[in-house]
Amino acid sequence: MKKDKGVYDKVCEYIRPHLNKDMEVLELACGSGQLSFNLSKHTKSWIGTDFSEQMIQEAKKRGEYEKLTFETADAVALSYSYEKFDCVLIANALHIMPKPDEAMKEIYRVLKPNGTLFAPTFLWKEGKQRKMIKSLMSILGFKMY
Repeated sequence: MKKDKGVYDKVCEYIRPHLNKDMEVLELACGSGQLSFNLSKHTKSWIGTDFSEQMIQEAKKRGEYEKLTFETADAVALSYSYEKFDCVLIANALHIMPKPDEAMKEIYRVLKPNGTLFAPTFLWKEGKQRKMIKSLMSILGFKMY
């Protein structure tokens, strides 16, 4: 993730102006917190979630703050109440989920009316080399949908 720091910084620059100190934010597929730590300081509360307990443990190693907590959660079966969050962030994850439509239904359910969804997906220029990399990733079990 360190090699992609510049990309994460640019995503934060884009999202930051849309956040404020009154917002409660849910981040899905937070990984080890690349966006969470940078953006949570601009909100009332931030819950970073990931399907992988290992990723949540990595995020927690970096620390938790009063406004920032980490939890294991499945994006297609969230335990949060209806219309709880002002903002939901799911970065670079929908394309690797087997059921992105179910995740989107859950996001809609937990997002307040007129809430904001950020779903940036990082893309790369297509070419023979990238096609081979994607094929290899698929063979190794990293599926893209």
